[in-house]
Amino acid sequence: MGRLTTHVLDTAHGCPAAGVEIVLYRVTPDLQELGRGQTNADGRLDNPILEDDAFAPGVYELVFQAGSYFRALNLDLPEPPFVDEVVLRFGIADAGQHYHVPLLVSPWAYSTYRGS
Repeated sequence: MGRLTTHVLDTAHGCPAAGVEIVLYRVTPDLQELGRGQTNADGRLDNPILEDDAFAPGVYELVFQAGSYFRALNLDLPEPPFVDEVVLRFGIADAGQHYHVPLLVSPWAYSTYRGS
């Protein structure tokens, strides 16, 4: 069976982003919350956020609380911050594969890719 993992890298400081709250939703006519967690010292969740029978083809959203992470670092940010809640919508086509969706983030930019 496949699984979904993620991690967050703070590109402004060149380190993993610890303590970022993440929520996973399945996109249906309504958003269905499937899981949530907080990144550890390595910027990763301790377990896959989706796996086993719950891991199915479909459209999903990962929502990262990047603004809260940067506020907790006591950075001098504008209010509202330029990057706050980062919403990544993506598709899972093959439930037998590992999908890794990392977030690279700073107070001014973010990017993602399908990792391994």
